Order: sequence, then C-alpha cells, then structure tokens
Amino acid sequence: MTEPPPSFDCDAALQACALGDKMALHRLYEQEGPRLLGVVQRIVRDLPRAEDIVHDVFVRIWQKAGSFDAGRGQGRGWIYSIARHLALNAVRDGRHEVASDEDTAEALDMATSLQAWRDSEDRFAWQDHAGRLGPCMERLEPVRRNCLLYAYVDGLSHSEIAQTTGAPLGTVKAWIKRSLAALRECLG
Repeated sequence: MTEPPPSFDCDAALQACALGDKMALHRLYEQEGPRLLGVVQRIVRDLPRAEDIVHDVFVRIWQKAGSFDAGRGQGRGWIYSIARHLALNAVRDGRHEVASDEDTAEALDMATSLQAWRDSEDRFAWQDHAGRLGPCMERLEPVRRNCLLYAYVDGLSHSEIAQTTGAPLGTVKAWIKRSLAALRECLG
C-alpha cells in the first residue's frame, strides 16, 4: 500500500469526524478510499461487494469515530481494522457468494494479487507505522511474522497461508497461535 501524503493527519481527521465534521470524513474518504477498496477487494474478491463494504466502513467510521483512541494506535490502523473486520465478516457470512469456474477464480486472484503488489512499495514496511507493536513484531521470526501479516493484513485463511509459505497447515496454525501469544505478552 502506498502511504498518504505526509501532510494528511488521519488521527486529526478522525477526531474531527467525532465532532461531526463531514468534510473530515470526505477527506478521509479521498485519502484512504482507494486503498481500502484494494484491501477489501483482496479479501472478498468481488469489486461490487468490496465497494459496498467500503461504503459500510465509512458509515462505521462516522458512527464510531468518537471511540477512536490515539493512545492505543494510529488512526489509519483503526480504519483498516474496521475494513478488514467487515470484509472478513462478509466472506464468512457467504450470502453474496459469487460462483466462478476454477480458471476464472485463479485469474482473478492473480490479477488482484498483482494489483496489490503494485500498490505496495514495500510489502513489509509496516515497521514505520506499527507504534508499540513494531518492536514486538521484530522479535518474531520472519516466517512467523509473515504468517501474521498474511492473516491479519491480507486476510488469507490458514490454508492459503500454508500454500503461500509452503509450510504444513498445522505448522501455520501453530505459528500464528504462538506468535499472537508472544505479541500479547510483549504488549502486556
């Protein structure tokens, strides 16, 4: 993902939204909307559905901006966690299942992956924006850290992560479980 211009203050925009500033929500949409759409589309693999979810994300931001706490993390991360949560819920819900043959699904997945790669300057440049989480993530072995990023940033299932990394499914599940426990302890 490319980063927004340094002059944009996501935290301040969220605080303004909490005070009812509709232009702040509009600025957030202009700055983050395209990237959020890319993240959500990567998870749900359907553009119209992703667009609906991004709309719901901004409704949720407007409704919940007052609950954003800059002391617990950056606003951009808060926004993306809302998007990821809504997208994963939509996938789990499955009401909008789009049927396609295996070749079409593979082609769409490749196209989406390629676009996501193009949109990211450095896949793991998370260190610049990780706050307290950064040092804790650094303590993890790279393969375990990557598994967490695949799961919680890209929204990949454990099976997809196993396929991506070439590790057995049980190993991937264990790595993620142990890594989350290590992060909780580190942040505790």
